Amino acid sequence: MEEYLLVTKDLTKIYKETKAVDRVNIHIRKGSVYGLIGKNGAGKTTIMKMISGLAKPTDGTFEYTGFKGSEKEAFSRIGALIESPAIDPNLSAFDNLKIKCLAYGIGDGKYINDLIDLVGLNGCGKKKAGKFSLGQKQRLGIALALVGDPDFLILDEPINGLDPQGIAEVRAMLSKLNEDRKITILISSHILEELSKLATDYAIIDSGRIVEESTNKELKEKCRDKIVIRTAEVSKAIPVIDSLGFTDYSVVNDRTIHVFDRLSEITNLNMELAKAAIPVESIGIESSDLEEYFLKVTGTIPGERGRE
Repeated sequence: MEEYLLVTKDLTKIYKETKAVDRVNIHIRKGSVYGLIGKNGAGKTTIMKMISGLAKPTDGTFEYTGFKGSEKEAFSRIGALIESPAIDPNLSAFDNLKIKCLAYGIGDGKYINDLIDLVGLNGCGKKKAGKFSLGQKQRLGIALALVGDPDFLILDEPINGLDPQGIAEVRAMLSKLNEDRKITILISSHILEELSKLATDYAIIDSGRIVEESTNKELKEKCRDKIVIRTAEVSKAIPVIDSLGFTDYSVVNDRTIHVFDRLSEITNLNMELAKAAIPVESIGIESSDLEEYFLKVTGTIPGERGRE
């Protein structure tokens, strides 16, 4: 049985007459890296604000089943980087972190330096945060979110502004936090290829609604190259597929079959289905990566960073 850290039920947020989040149901497994995918304005940031206590839902509920105690105690176990990091531009990375650490009762300078090393800001010295690059500010924002050693990390576009090397370093850091410290992570990103290298679970959101929720394994299955057979006689097509020795296939519904092996034999497969008098509406090879799949289910590709 799955152990969930967070479950939402019909979570809804309305701003004036705009329904930013519409009856959202997500299930975040304890220990997972949960990727929230959606175009600009889809509702990602609004969801993150509600579940971190920064915005009150208009309707619906959410429950931290993985934390014991009150809702307030649950919020204390959350680290969040949502929208722009709360950084004092006149202070160094160390001093920014020191202020938050003191609020948590942490006065250990080594603790702060360890966080600085973890996010790759150890070369910044006494440089004021106001002179940081966007990527450096993102790194400092992640470090601030880690103060207090949270069990759940909520990160809104954390690799925004980073160069390819920086993206790889942050990805490795988040993977290490997840694997070594067992931190559950909710992360949104419009860089879907990078998200696919890290996430174990996904929710695709469009116009405030969850279009699909799936595991990484399920999503990879949907994105594999495959022969797609559409026929009204699925039950009759299966024995033909079996007789030809195909073993890696799945029945999607009562009109569709996906065959994942021996794609080069599509012509022979089509001929054998015809010989068996099975009416094939269409047969062809389909393939898609994560972005193409997103396009298919939402009708668009996420663009540049925006806010909900």
